Amino acid sequence: TLTMAAMVGGYGDVKSADEHVREFVNQIKADVEASTGKSYTKFHAVTYRSQVVAGTNYKVKVEIDDGNYLHVSFFKPLPHTGAASELKGVEEGKTGTDDL
Repeated sequence: TLTMAAMVGGYGDVKSADEHVREFVNQIKADVEASTGKSYTKFHAVTYRSQVVAGTNYKVKVEIDDGNYLHVSFFKPLPHTGAASELKGVEEGKTGTDDL
């Protein structure tokens, strides 16, 4: 049987957020705050899954204030386009153990 990671176009396995993912998440923090109507002191990418398309779709688990978490989805276009990352969705009320 095929795993999700082996499927063409599917999201890959969950990985620890690296410096690049944390940078991408910080770039869309203001969009996330506008979407939720809240301001976050702590906003730290913990884990993520990605999907390569004409750019990359990301789903990132973000630790926020008081030990709570968000699941943030965004699209990062290919660099040559010069386009900014685009927030696709925010799921509130998540925990550190919720699957992405």
